[in-house]
Amino acid sequence: MCGLAGYLGNVAEPERLLAAMGDAIAHRGPDGRGLNVIAPEGSAPGAGLSHVRLSIVGLADSAQPMVSEYGELAIAFNGEIFNYVELREELVARGYRFRTSGDTEVLLKLYEIYGPECLCRLNGDFAFAIWDGRAKRMFIARDRMGVRPLFYTEKAGTLYFASEVKALLAVPGFHAALDPLALDQVFTLWSPIAPRTAFEGVFELEPGNYMIADASGRRISTYWSLDFPDAVDVRPELNEDDRAAQLRHLLEDATRIRLRADVPVGSCLSGGLDSSIVAALAAEMAPRGLDTFAITFDSAEHDESSFQKLMARHLGVKHHEINCSEADIAAAFPDVVRLAEKPLIRTAPAPMYRLSSLIRETGMKVVLTGEGADEVFAGYDLFKEAQVRRFCARQPGSKFRPHLFRKLYPYLPGLQKQSAEYLAAFFGADAAPLSDPLFSHRPRLRGTAAAKLFFSADLKSRLAGYDAADDMIAQLPERFSRWHPLHQAQYLETRFLMPGYILSSQGDRMAMGNGVEGRFPFLDHRLVEFATTLSPSMKLKGLKEKYLLRKSMADKLPAEITHRVKQPYRAPDSRAFSGAVAQEQVHAVLNPSRVAGDGLFNAAAVDKLVQKCAGQSAPSFRDDTAFIGVLSTQMWLDIFQGTNRRASEAA
Repeated sequence: MCGLAGYLGNVAEPERLLAAMGDAIAHRGPDGRGLNVIAPEGSAPGAGLSHVRLSIVGLADSAQPMVSEYGELAIAFNGEIFNYVELREELVARGYRFRTSGDTEVLLKLYEIYGPECLCRLNGDFAFAIWDGRAKRMFIARDRMGVRPLFYTEKAGTLYFASEVKALLAVPGFHAALDPLALDQVFTLWSPIAPRTAFEGVFELEPGNYMIADASGRRISTYWSLDFPDAVDVRPELNEDDRAAQLRHLLEDATRIRLRADVPVGSCLSGGLDSSIVAALAAEMAPRGLDTFAITFDSAEHDESSFQKLMARHLGVKHHEINCSEADIAAAFPDVVRLAEKPLIRTAPAPMYRLSSLIRETGMKVVLTGEGADEVFAGYDLFKEAQVRRFCARQPGSKFRPHLFRKLYPYLPGLQKQSAEYLAAFFGADAAPLSDPLFSHRPRLRGTAAAKLFFSADLKSRLAGYDAADDMIAQLPERFSRWHPLHQAQYLETRFLMPGYILSSQGDRMAMGNGVEGRFPFLDHRLVEFATTLSPSMKLKGLKEKYLLRKSMADKLPAEITHRVKQPYRAPDSRAFSGAVAQEQVHAVLNPSRVAGDGLFNAAAVDKLVQKCAGQSAPSFRDDTAFIGVLSTQMWLDIFQGTNRRASEAA
């Protein structure tokens, strides 16, 4: 796990540039630095690679950029190839030699032999760039699920790329500017839709894609994408026990290979089903015993420490926890925005940032987590909600409607008191046609997009006629309409929210901010591909989420964990900024003159929102979303456009 940066083209002072790009992402690789410059040759452009290293595998002999045996190839690699042991053994049996013990040389050798087709042989989380001196081209690739980030831009005919946009900002003459369409997407979908990013002119290489760049230009291709069977081909499972056994075997192996490291590997423990499963498997396999890590909250609404302690006692692991107060969230939030590199509409990444600091303070660099299970096995409330809404649309007179809505969110007591009519309207039971490709996500999109009421008149004018949901629909595959509704909902969640928010803003960025690598057994591509073949009822059986997963792992967990109702990870949002110190922080960023001067939001409306949230003990979802969205956007401007802003103010 590391950070990489580089270029393809002709630049002045390449060593200085590569060093500056590495400096910008040094937090990703505190254990080592390196760079490699390839001079222009004839019509071939020059190239350069920069690397900052978090050493986990091949500690003594896998420094990067790594050059191949005959000097024709050079690689800068971020991530891990978990099946490198098997791949290495296969290549050794065929007569190939290795000078190092890690996975980087295995990856380089595979590319040397197979070219781009090597990607299909990899089981890992990765982003890498290979200079191919044979073909005079740069080969850049990203893992299937989008665990590791990779961004690129072009300036004066030169291609620049990096693990984080911060490194691209080191390019002379490049200035950060917020993309208004990306902001609209964040305020609708929680994250920009790749390849778009928050920065104008900066793009994200999408998951499962690779780029080949040379003197003639760049070409992007897809080598893997999520797919499901046609709905007409979905059949009930004939033998649940066999399918549960298959799932168990895949999950065990996915966990086993993710424990491969030359340093200790710990496990995050939220108290929910997914992290408990991963920790239970890891505890049996970890050669040095297992350390687990958890976040606790002061508010009972967010705290899951009783379940965390229950699971830790059950496993007999060494358990560590860090409390995250509302003041802690407010204090960390500017750093969170700087690391995320995009506006946010939730504070949930902040406690994850604090958790990674705890992990690093214990001397650990690697942890397993349960991310991905909710997307792969239909665990989110959204999937159940969509199923209930479809039932209501078909049975508008059913007396079961209010009871079904109340069963969706047992952890939200306020909803239990509402009338059937209120609940139907709240969940949009009759608001979207069943043929709508975004049917499952319309309530969330509608609820989040309400925060766009705070956009300024000028921004609304610039966005006139634009609908982020239309962009979402435009990127759906042709086969989408033929899938089962649950599979459609899973695709939307996995394709749009997971890589841009869960794995990025809340995952990679918060962990790597403290030099910690997260590993995700549920996102092993073999497990993901297996889950796509399961009938929908094996994932969502009635209103019981992750049915087959629970069945396959029930003997490993306490009953209280196995049968626990899904409680999504959340953190205090606007309430986190109610303290005196935080209020000063808010005023500095959201005072009317500053907001009006930046021109993105209605200053008077924002001022009323700030006062409203300060006076409420339980702000609404819309108010919370709008407050955090506006606050984080203004912080983003301070962090990334601050120099430009101060220069214009001085003029």
